[in-house]
Amino acid sequence: MYVYLVTISDYHNTKMSKRILIIEDDEDILQILETVLVHNDYTVKGLERTDDIIKSVNEYQPDLVLTDYLLSGTNGGKICQQIKSNKETTQIPVILISAYPELAVSLGHFGFDAFITKPFDINVLVNKIGELLAKTV
Repeated sequence: MYVYLVTISDYHNTKMSKRILIIEDDEDILQILETVLVHNDYTVKGLERTDDIIKSVNEYQPDLVLTDYLLSGTNGGKICQQIKSNKETTQIPVILISAYPELAVSLGHFGFDAFITKPFDINVLVNKIGELLAKTV
């Protein structure tokens, strides 16, 4: 009898999992999101900030971007707008999360694909990610 042990990093290196880039400046929320998404078989990179979202996207090549709205030095709306206005990244789905649900109505011009209000049900978030990624196949 043979037993083959696979570490999580080995598993994600061999499996063709979808890549998610998270921008969230709350370290606790970032860690929770990373843990949940890795548990759901996604490859995840978390950033507390980025000075150049297009560079970050080009380096990581995510299949989806998840960003908080209120960030240190910028906001997720601007990040979304930069992604959606760049011809090389416009097709990448972007989910904007915020504790301020009224933003969803007033921020339509940023072009996000989904808006999720904090605090959120993690299952709702995972389902929305799956739904958006299924559209990109």
